[in-house]
Amino acid sequence: MMFVLENETIRGAVNLTSPNPVTNEQFTKTLGEVLYRPTFLPLPEFAVGMIFGEMGDALLLDSTKVQPKRLEDAGFEFKFPELKPAIEAAVA
Repeated sequence: MMFVLENETIRGAVNLTSPNPVTNEQFTKTLGEVLYRPTFLPLPEFAVGMIFGEMGDALLLDSTKVQPKRLEDAGFEFKFPELKPAIEAAVA
């Protein structure tokens, strides 16, 4: 976010996402691998609805491949463009 705030050439909405989006299932599997924990199923849809309501469905379960085009066009370099190294760094 600091890159966006400090970069005067960026205007409008910016997708603060990874350049390599993953599904809930891929995220769950990768998190399990990094933590050396078994993963049986991704977060069930009914649980998301109970915890987060309708907004949870839209944010966590809907399949949308959003790309950070404005960030990339502005020269932003991702420290962790892939999921597994990002999770490994976060839990280290």
